[in-house]
Amino acid sequence: MNQEEIKKIIPHRDNMLLVEEAEKIDDVTSKGKYTVKGDEFFLKGHFPGNPVVPGVILCEMMAQASCVLISDSASGSTPYFSKMDNVKFKNKVLPGDTLETTCTLTRSKGVFYFINAKGYVNDKLCVQADFTVAVVPNEK
Repeated sequence: MNQEEIKKIIPHRDNMLLVEEAEKIDDVTSKGKYTVKGDEFFLKGHFPGNPVVPGVILCEMMAQASCVLISDSASGSTPYFSKMDNVKFKNKVLPGDTLETTCTLTRSKGVFYFINAKGYVNDKLCVQADFTVAVVPNEK
């Protein structure tokens, strides 16, 4: 999926659309990509002269890439983070890097989807997390 197709699943737009490509591999696995250009808003103050992608942004990139897994349930709904666990930051992500994510749906219960996600740069693990997404119907 390209960004226009992704926009049909998640409500994020500039400057918060942080996945450029996403692909549903099978019913439980998706992959995503985002190339850090260097001019993103989150790099301006993190850190001047030594820009590093903030950890919370890395988690957001993984969560957005995982939404293709729940695209069938997301119609007329909005996916929201409801929990993050076991978050580990292993290596920095810098301007010019492409973060490639692998997201695995581990289970679902009602509106809740439990996902394990990992983010890599050049096959080197940079971030990993378990998170829960709640798919909440939009108010009419």
